Amino acid sequence: MSGKGFLPIFRQMADFLFPGDPPKRRVAVLFFDHILDRFIRQDSVGGSRLRRRTFVVVAALLFDAVLGDPPSRFHPVAWMGAWNGFFLGRAPQGSDAVSLLYGAGTTAAGAALAWLGGRWLGQKLRAWPYGWLVEAAVLSLVLAWRGLMRAGGAVAQELEDGDLRAARRQLGRHLVSRDVSRLDEGLVAAAAIESLAENTSDSVLAPLFWYGLGGLPAALVYRFLNTADAQMGYRDPAREWLGKCAARLDDLANWIPSRLTALLIVAAAPIAGGSRGTARRTRRLDARRTASPNAGHPMSAAAGALGIELEKRGQYRLGEGLPQPRPHDIRRSQKLLSASIVLGVLTAVSALFLTSIVRECCASHYAVRASQAARETENG
Repeated sequence: MSGKGFLPIFRQMADFLFPGDPPKRRVAVLFFDHILDRFIRQDSVGGSRLRRRTFVVVAALLFDAVLGDPPSRFHPVAWMGAWNGFFLGRAPQGSDAVSLLYGAGTTAAGAALAWLGGRWLGQKLRAWPYGWLVEAAVLSLVLAWRGLMRAGGAVAQELEDGDLRAARRQLGRHLVSRDVSRLDEGLVAAAAIESLAENTSDSVLAPLFWYGLGGLPAALVYRFLNTADAQMGYRDPAREWLGKCAARLDDLANWIPSRLTALLIVAAAPIAGGSRGTARRTRRLDARRTASPNAGHPMSAAAGALGIELEKRGQYRLGEGLPQPRPHDIRRSQKLLSASIVLGVLTAVSALFLTSIVRECCASHYAVRASQAARETENG
């Protein structure tokens, strides 16, 4: 079923948005119809695209939570990392312009391969009645919910055992790329919570957001850009211009997901014993203090929701004046961020099912009206 049954509604929306401007109204109607049709068109084995993607998202999260990641040789993110590493090791030594063009070319080529691979696989799976389960398994490979929470738990466990050196080692191995050798207990806990908050957006909610908009190809392209930025997006002499394209594209791709993640963290604050008001206020004041245009949003929201200060020496302090984090705050952040993920998925799924119900009701209504009009014409 297409979105044609919604055309009267689209016309009313266009009349409201562009009164007295027929050309813009026609463009708006076509735009609304195209977007809705992208979501509700039938797959080759029946069932709407919207409903299928809903099932895939839920199954992917369950796969990730229960099974975790496979060995690296079977992991698409590891393949993406190998691609970037191959070209990074062969980067030309020349001017900034040469480095910029080389990095942009390798990023564009990798993103194109990710898109084509996702598109080919998606088409194959839509022709199979149980292909959505395989699609969910593939999508779960670009998520890192289980791995992220386990990494945070490992740091918390070492701090709880009083082994600061081991906690630094776990932090540097799994969560951050900064020098951790001089961090005290509070700064180790802060760095772990910052990474968990940022990666809740980057490694869980953002891939799901892009999957919802563009299916498997969009999710794979997003994950490639995020991986390329993690490997090349540094402001050191070797990578300042080489990773410029990957860094900017990753910033663009994460602009909406990072802000949605912050809103979900604010909403979930009471689950971790925090205050929505403090979370909202800290995010409003501190979200732009980080060098990244996106990372500060979930990080500052988490600081406020947990009622703690998150500091990266020499760069920023989020929630300044609040208590320093302790090991148990890492555990609280795990609960907060997992609740944010679940809340986000439940909200999206509820909205999708509500949209599906409204669509069916509208389609039935207009089908009845069309049938009545046809009978009146025959009797006319």
